[in-house]
Amino acid sequence: MQEIMQFVGRHPILSLAWIGLLAAVLFTTFKGLASKVKVITRGETTRLINHEDAVVVDVRSRDDFRKGHIANAINVPAGDIKKGTFGELDKYKEKAVIVVCSNGVSSQEPATLLHKAGFAKVSLLKEGISGWSGENLPLVRGK
Repeated sequence: MQEIMQFVGRHPILSLAWIGLLAAVLFTTFKGLASKVKVITRGETTRLINHEDAVVVDVRSRDDFRKGHIANAINVPAGDIKKGTFGELDKYKEKAVIVVCSNGVSSQEPATLLHKAGFAKVSLLKEGISGWSGENLPLVRGK
């Protein structure tokens, strides 16, 4: 314990940075555990699509969506969801909904908003489209 106190005394900025990082890790961990939106793997996504007829909602821009998306995905940009404009998604409130973005990070807020809007089962694709294509899983172009 005395060694730790000496280290903190000699390196206060480094110690504060370490405490800040620890707090950030704990915050994100507990936030993820308490979230109603589940982060799922590519395998779980495939299972939900094939066996539970899940709906894939791609929140990327229309241009990015046209460059490559999961088959039968519905493109509703994140900005539209933030405005409360769900388009054709309203009819899927009782189905499993998988929210997809470029990297799995920017889809958190739209997914939370969908859950708050009454969508029953909302999930996020871990690592987004980049992880999906990195596993050589199929993408559809155009549309």
